[in-house]
Amino acid sequence: MIRLFPNCGGWLEVVCGPMFSGKSEELIRRLRRAEIAGQRALIVKPRLDDRYDIGHVVSHAGARMRAVVVDEPADIPGLVDGYDVVGIDEVQFFPPEIVLILDGLVEGGLRIVACGLDQDFRGFPFGAMPELLCRAELVDKLQAVCHSCGGPATMTQRLVDGAPAPADGATIVVGALEQYEARCRSCHQLAAPALAAG
Repeated sequence: MIRLFPNCGGWLEVVCGPMFSGKSEELIRRLRRAEIAGQRALIVKPRLDDRYDIGHVVSHAGARMRAVVVDEPADIPGLVDGYDVVGIDEVQFFPPEIVLILDGLVEGGLRIVACGLDQDFRGFPFGAMPELLCRAELVDKLQAVCHSCGGPATMTQRLVDGAPAPADGATIVVGALEQYEARCRSCHQLAAPALAAG
């Protein structure tokens, strides 16, 4: 197994930010660089993410790399034998046990690059991401461009029929530009809960 830092074991890198900030593109870039360095790289993604292509990670800009789809975090360790670097796309969609699974892979000497949303559409910490951010050796928080004012966007705006989604909506709704925009803190909005509005 080729090691970028031969005297080091595994480590965890987390790439996070809002939608349209280039997270998947950065994941693909890092794994392609690993392959150029002679390392074997694998991307894993949750079955839930079926926006573009179930068998690939595809960025909003069109970059793509073959991926293996899994239903549960427990499926991942059985796939990684012989790989040096493992990318996990849309990590926020996995249940909390993803943290222990990835910790075990890092302890086993793998470089893990986990990528996903750090906040849900309400601006709350999303899934296992807060725990992964705490455990990571390297963290990169990317920004997008606010669709409203053009400033630096760190939040994801969900839209329902072109208007801000209600605060009591489902946390996970898979979609792209037709349902989401990147927003700065000032431009991010939530509608009143649907029950209160009615």
